[in-house]
Amino acid sequence: MSKTRRFIGTPTDRPATPNFERTPLMPAIAQDAVSGEVLMLAWVDQEAWKASMETGFAHYHSRSRNALWKKGESSGHVQEIVETRVDCDEDAILYIVNQTGAACHTGERTCFYREGQAPQ
Repeated sequence: MSKTRRFIGTPTDRPATPNFERTPLMPAIAQDAVSGEVLMLAWVDQEAWKASMETGFAHYHSRSRNALWKKGESSGHVQEIVETRVDCDEDAILYIVNQTGAACHTGERTCFYREGQAPQ
């Protein structure tokens, strides 16, 4: 069952696409489609983008393995893409997703579960 998208934004008339010629490897943020919570940050290259667009599930580029990986391929914690956004410079991606299970490899719902130091 798909969740309802809650992200608020203003889409443009034409779909934006990442500029992989200028930035071959770019950051991608996964955001929960219902809560708006930031789930994780990973890296996307042209191969991962293409796989994501063809399957409807988030794929990333593993920098440590230098390989394509589908999020949740072994854990089952997949990210079904509801919407994509590309920033104004076409060098960062936002995947708005329906998250199944934990997004973080530690088992936490989000990779941003640890509170950081506040400015003084």
